[in-house]
Amino acid sequence: MYDDEDGEDGPKSSFTTYLAEGDKLYNAGEYQKALESYTTALEIEAKSETGLVARSKCYLQIGDAQAALQDAEASLSDNKEFHKGLYQKAEALYQMGDFEYALVFYHRGHKLRPELQEFRLGIQKAQEAIDNCVGSPSSVKLENKGDLSFFNKMDEGKGKAKQRGQYRPPQKPAAMKTNRALGKTRGGTSSRTAKALLGELYADKEYLEKLLKDDDLVKGSSGGMSIYDLVTSGINYLDTRTEFWRQQKPMYARKRDRLMMQQKWSNRKTDRISDPTTFILKNLEEIDSYLADGKGADSLSLAVATLRTVNRLSDSEIPNKPDVVANLHSCIGNAHLELGQTDEALDHHQKDLEISEKHNFQDARSRALDNLGRVYARVGKFQKAIDCWQEKLPLSKSAVERTWLFHEIGRCHLELGESEKARDFGLKSLQEAKEAEDDVWQLNAGVLTAQAEVKLGEYEKALESFQQSLETAKLQGDDGAEGAITKAIEDVKNKIEKQKESEQTSEAEPLKEEEETEREEQQEEE
Repeated sequence: MYDDEDGEDGPKSSFTTYLAEGDKLYNAGEYQKALESYTTALEIEAKSETGLVARSKCYLQIGDAQAALQDAEASLSDNKEFHKGLYQKAEALYQMGDFEYALVFYHRGHKLRPELQEFRLGIQKAQEAIDNCVGSPSSVKLENKGDLSFFNKMDEGKGKAKQRGQYRPPQKPAAMKTNRALGKTRGGTSSRTAKALLGELYADKEYLEKLLKDDDLVKGSSGGMSIYDLVTSGINYLDTRTEFWRQQKPMYARKRDRLMMQQKWSNRKTDRISDPTTFILKNLEEIDSYLADGKGADSLSLAVATLRTVNRLSDSEIPNKPDVVANLHSCIGNAHLELGQTDEALDHHQKDLEISEKHNFQDARSRALDNLGRVYARVGKFQKAIDCWQEKLPLSKSAVERTWLFHEIGRCHLELGESEKARDFGLKSLQEAKEAEDDVWQLNAGVLTAQAEVKLGEYEKALESFQQSLETAKLQGDDGAEGAITKAIEDVKNKIEKQKESEQTSEAEPLKEEEETEREEQQEEE
């Protein structure tokens, strides 16, 4: 929650403190810094299952699946049924492209903890990846035709097939293969295939490879790390992604799926929509479902296709067509935001707002202002986010909605350095959360208020706010929040001590001056 000051080498805080700090950095997307905190925590408790799993997740985020697998296996060394370790091992294997082995561990975890959705989703995505690689059984048709002379020769003993697994000495590559090998990536994938797999990222890969050939540039350094290491790590990451995507969905599988999708859509176009309302509602449900499962690209594709279809239908076929169009623009904007495409997200949420204001759709207007605020906050335009959410406040209909709005407005003020406003909105959020009897938002609002009070130098009030939040975190059983708040309380107590020492020093200085003055006067009299 607060950055530690630089000090002597080696851990200077508790395991829980470093772990909580790592969790905070991980949630903020600062994976490299989080990795350092987790590593420091594991220096204190090397066999901590929680710490190993946390660092394994971090390794996956930076693309080091092998290191993630090692930590996941280490977390299972003492307890083979540790479900978080099993899940993390499955995730690492999945990212390495070992889908069958990953499926085994997803099944093991699901058998131990069938109520957890993450294992069910893991089984589903591993099975889909396997189907993408080899095709589903129904898509494979075996035919009894072709040249069978090879098998006849085998029966006659005239030819022998090499046994699977038999050792064969490596052959020296022929000289003529050298030029052909230049068109391969480090993972053995051809440049053409890599281009198809990476898409827009292939241009970045080419740029990095050109940088690598510039001897003067790669000899330099940036932030203590050589440019050569930065460039090669980028190329290695893209090669790893290429190999992963190649295994998850090979080119022949992509071509097969593309043909099947084209056929599916051509059939859809010829079919007349007998019930437009049912069609739209079903698609909206699928769009939301894709987004909830983290499949932003699928959600976007379906939303765009649905909008195209709706635009072709007449007003008589869809009586509430403007409302539907506004809703679909909202869905498209949310999908773009999920994919990190903030400019496109703003464009579609703005269209949602314009349609809603034109037709006086108050609920849709509230939705659009909410989403615009989220996007502005994501890109760091905090004042614009505040303006959108302030405009939405009169449209809010519940205490839970208001507590969220007050909290987010307060958070933006804190980011802008307006600590007093941040504290006021934090207190408003806390009041609404208590009215709604929502413990989670009481915790969030309490922490925001305490952070603003620290910025204002009101350390005693901040300590009280943090302590109340700590009690709420304990009631919820939120170990991560509990650890982070405990660390914050320690920091605030240290600030209070320093403040008292400073005040005592300030009080002592005038007395010391008076004593010196009296001493000088006595000396003069003598």
